[in-house]
Amino acid sequence: MSNATYNANGDNGDQGSTEGELNQWKHRPPYRVHDKAEDFKVRYQGSCHCGKVKYQLSREKPLDAKYCHCTTCQKIHGSPFQWSAIFHKDDINFTHGHHDLGWYESSEKTCVHKLPCKVSCAYCRTPIMDEGRNMILLFPTLIDFKSPEDRKNFDISCHMFYGRRVLDIPDGKPKWTGINDQSDLIEDSPQDAVNDLKRKRQGENEEKNDKDP
Repeated sequence: MSNATYNANGDNGDQGSTEGELNQWKHRPPYRVHDKAEDFKVRYQGSCHCGKVKYQLSREKPLDAKYCHCTTCQKIHGSPFQWSAIFHKDDINFTHGHHDLGWYESSEKTCVHKLPCKVSCAYCRTPIMDEGRNMILLFPTLIDFKSPEDRKNFDISCHMFYGRRVLDIPDGKPKWTGINDQSDLIEDSPQDAVNDLKRKRQGENEEKNDKDP
């Protein structure tokens, strides 16, 4: 099917229908709307700028939170870095705008719901989340925090792609050259984190050498 067949809101020309093979994503997390009878405890609420897209979150703390300084995040968000928080797909419930979402798959530069992809409001274009194959990355700036304690639950654990930063952030957090735990720690990283990484990689090398004939 050509890209021209897909509407900007991802509904594939069906004007909001939930039927058909192309619309099966609407019945799966994170887009499946939770029934009122389900045990979905609302902990946070978030929305896009225009308010067409609104959602709830049930998890008190994200699985992780990070600042990403890669050039893709800088361009798409129009900001020095992206603040993201990782959640399970079942942790979110869209209450409004279920059919007002648009997609962008950055590697092929297509507006098709193909994982992993970037999800935004099809009206005001606010970035809503990045949807991966197993998790979602939400943007905490969309969440209506009720207290400083709620905001603190989303404190970051590290910086990624810090070598591509456009400003320094001397916050004492670990700073990775690429994806965390898969690259090297650089400037301003806590010495304990640097030492732990050295020990970890030394142990991995020793284990690899023991297995080699």
